[in-house]
Amino acid sequence: MKKTLIIASIIITSVAALISCNKLTEHPQGSITPDDFYQTQGDAVAAVTAVYSTLTTDINNDFPIYGRNLNLLVENPSDNQVYSPSNTNPDVRALGTATYVSTNDRVHKLYAQLYWGIDKANIAIDNIPAIPAEKFVDPSHSQVNLVREAKFIRALLYFNLVRLFGPVPLVLHDEQNVANAGALVGRTSKDSVYAQIISDLDSATALPSSYTGANIGRATSGAAHALLAKVYITRQGWAKAITELKQVITANTAGFTDATTGNYGYDLFPKFSDAFQAATKNGKEHVFSAQFNGTAGGFVSNQNLSSFVWSSSSYFADQPADSSVVHIFDLADQRRSVTFFDSLYNQTTGAWVKWPVFNFLKFVDQSTGFTTAMQGNQSPNSKINFPVIRYSEVLLLYAEALNELYGPTPDAYNAINIVRARAYNSYTGGGNYTDHTYDLTDLNQSSFRDAVFLERRKEFIQESQRWFDLVRRSDLGPGVYYLNNVHSMPGNPKVAASLKDTLFPIPQTEIDLYGGANPDFYQNPGWN
Repeated sequence: MKKTLIIASIIITSVAALISCNKLTEHPQGSITPDDFYQTQGDAVAAVTAVYSTLTTDINNDFPIYGRNLNLLVENPSDNQVYSPSNTNPDVRALGTATYVSTNDRVHKLYAQLYWGIDKANIAIDNIPAIPAEKFVDPSHSQVNLVREAKFIRALLYFNLVRLFGPVPLVLHDEQNVANAGALVGRTSKDSVYAQIISDLDSATALPSSYTGANIGRATSGAAHALLAKVYITRQGWAKAITELKQVITANTAGFTDATTGNYGYDLFPKFSDAFQAATKNGKEHVFSAQFNGTAGGFVSNQNLSSFVWSSSSYFADQPADSSVVHIFDLADQRRSVTFFDSLYNQTTGAWVKWPVFNFLKFVDQSTGFTTAMQGNQSPNSKINFPVIRYSEVLLLYAEALNELYGPTPDAYNAINIVRARAYNSYTGGGNYTDHTYDLTDLNQSSFRDAVFLERRKEFIQESQRWFDLVRRSDLGPGVYYLNNVHSMPGNPKVAASLKDTLFPIPQTEIDLYGGANPDFYQNPGWN
């Protein structure tokens, strides 16, 4: 059974778990209907703003997708991260030990949040084109571009879904606009889901290349090309990925022998820390970010990744898996001191205290200064954005794709070495650096592949990347790279990990909803 229309069952039931506490309904009796609402350009802008907001808010003011919830599923089950000793949530602890089950609350929460965002996108995509064209008087928010923005977010959410869960129901329309909205729709093949993701991103590549003022942070054509390249690399479509990446990498970047054509002005910050601070958000390295503004709106926009209360005994919510994660970095690598800390300032005694373990520092809001940040309480209402795609990833994806297609070419070396030059404090911009001490050279294809994945690990710790990287690499056999890495962790905290953990289980509440009525809606292999 293959349908591309779903809804009342899957989305509304998933979202019901999110809103059960406050009884909020998506379409309450007597509310404004889409026909009443979608009348003006302002209505269309508000609809797309609601789509963006699903990345950084939650109906129940729980962890948003990019405010910690995605991170729990992508970093905790990896070799990067474990739950804090102070964390008493059994569902979070189970993710850190690979003992989670299909009833895990965090798994269901993320599944529901992703479909919540898709629902918002579908509503915008279906209804904005019906607004009379003459209502769109502000050229900065054209009718067609607002739809493209919604398609970009829909593609991003489906990309997360299909990587986490495999085949998933493909929902493409507002449930109020389809006759069979109550159908129990089956899971759609991965190929079909990816085809839709690619179609949405192809559309989004026609978006503006940049914005100004209050519009900074919206999806751009550069973001669409970059995300499309990442989709192709996940699918091992190396040549198509290279084509997309050449359109993102800034033209005339030093060291590249094959011409790139990017005109977006992307570059690395010479200081790695600038990628994670409020003062430099949406800067030249940020291709696309989930926007956190540090204020509460209708829903609280909480960035929970490094919120804490100063204490000599309590821990951050999430921790590096062990000290070996810290020690994959050379002492000279600036990413080490930006990603971790092991000391806190005791505001009572006025002395610095050595912490018993390393903690994450990357998303601690230091807008008032490091010492101030580390001596008080770190609110989850942080102004730090979550970088969904940074320019360093564009360069590392380029290095990976070139190596897979041709072996370690000069341009593949240049791409990874630019990232390494920044890590070792010698990068000045435009691809330029003079200290080549840390350049990689003389590697075969396999060793270069290992180097790329190690560099990605160092660059993107706590950025919801590692589990995806572990499970997508297949040169050793499906799932082998993932198992080798999580089983080699000191103390073997993830001894329970097996091949079934290369996909998350479909939440049991969804399976129960269907009750076997549709054989095309099934559990992933190995999950009860």
